[in-house]
Amino acid sequence: MIPPNYSDLCKPVNDLFSKDYPFGALKLEVKTTTSNGVTFTVNGAQDIKSGAIISELKTKYADKINGLTYTESWNTANLVTGQVEVANKFAKGLKLELSGSSALNSAKRALRTKIDYQQDNLFARVNVDALNPAVTADVTVSREGALVGAEFAYDLNSGAVTKTNSTLGYAGPDYLITVQGNNSLNLFQLAFYQRVTKSVEAGARAVYDYKNPEGGVSAELGTKYILDQDAYVKAKVDNAGRLGLSFTQSLRPGVKLSLAGLFDTARLQENTHKLGAALTFEA
Repeated sequence: MIPPNYSDLCKPVNDLFSKDYPFGALKLEVKTTTSNGVTFTVNGAQDIKSGAIISELKTKYADKINGLTYTESWNTANLVTGQVEVANKFAKGLKLELSGSSALNSAKRALRTKIDYQQDNLFARVNVDALNPAVTADVTVSREGALVGAEFAYDLNSGAVTKTNSTLGYAGPDYLITVQGNNSLNLFQLAFYQRVTKSVEAGARAVYDYKNPEGGVSAELGTKYILDQDAYVKAKVDNAGRLGLSFTQSLRPGVKLSLAGLFDTARLQENTHKLGAALTFEA
């Protein structure tokens, strides 16, 4: 079995605490696919407090015969990006990617190459930034549920390692436990996720910053309850007293609405709370 890539080692926990919580914003996503396989995605979000709006138009085409995928995007910051992927063309489990971006109103440019390689019990990635010379690499290995991952970044200009992260974990049939050491083992995170029943998920995570021991341990608990095939609710709370609630409803096939709120239970009378909504159309 192929393990998740390093970024997704804690995905079940991260999704439980981050997805379906559009705090402080009104979001809209429209996704359509043409008959020849071209996908158009429009994303927009308005900050409720400032009124600022950001949006992005993305097109994607997959040439399945040749294993090629083309992606282009343009956002309101006038940043144009393009990406080409080649998967399983030269070797099974090997994916090559070339991406670039250019800001139309500045000299900001980027050019990156990426190599992914995955096989049973192994997922490795290498990213090279050509214009700002740097290399980022990560690897995940698995064995009978046990997971071990590591990530590092190296700056070619300074000749210094700029990031080192590591993760140990165990994935069972319906649960996941991970321990992460980030920022050269200065930031530790312990996370737990379990699918308690078919309709109930639960998770917890705790973070300790070794460089800031006065801050103590920050902890968070979260859960998801599936009401029926079209609706579910989520809740989370941390040790600072911040309570997050969300409700997601499938209005019809391809249309989903999420409503969320973040409430500071220690300051209920103050204007510190955040509300938000997200509407998704897919056809």
